Amino acid sequence: MTHQQTPEPAPPPVPARPGGGTGRYTAPVDVHLVLRRTGAHGDEVLLSRRAGPVYATGLLHLPSGHIDGPHEDMVDAVIREGLEETGVRIDRADVRAAVTVHHRSPGGGARVGFFLEAVRWRGTPSIREPHLCSELTWAPLAALPDDMVAFCRAGLDAYRRGVLMAAHFQHPGDPIAHSPGADRLRPVLPTRRYGSPPGPPGTA
Repeated sequence: MTHQQTPEPAPPPVPARPGGGTGRYTAPVDVHLVLRRTGAHGDEVLLSRRAGPVYATGLLHLPSGHIDGPHEDMVDAVIREGLEETGVRIDRADVRAAVTVHHRSPGGGARVGFFLEAVRWRGTPSIREPHLCSELTWAPLAALPDDMVAFCRAGLDAYRRGVLMAAHFQHPGDPIAHSPGADRLRPVLPTRRYGSPPGPPGTA
């Protein structure tokens, strides 16, 4: 299947500071919902196939979206997106941190994505935005498909490995879809937890 790749919108210009230099760096923040179940192939996650005139149309992605504004935190945002896109209802107490990924696309635009897992939900996932989603499918977490948005696939690969934070900076010319030959995932090692025994000499 050939995937149409809608051109990525150019990032907004960075305003100049008085006296030279550039303004403070900003990046979009989005949320990604990890619905996980035990299926015929073990742990499975719900994926949504993007549709319409959007970035990465035709590729699989987690149900996701942008945080609406300063009134909405990341947990409220992922609960809202889950309801809007799949119809499931999630309580705030059932949301868990999965992984945070700082991503740069092949076109140079950067963003921060919060991947959040819902340990319980009510309702059966169904397509609620057919103009933006052509398919919902459960995929094995241990054998994710290649026709996924590279950023989303990297986040799930990190989540599967127990990584809490990672960078995924793609290079110009990298495909938008996941490619095993262009793996840009760079996990950030966790710090030693407060109260835990110290590590070997020279470690934190």
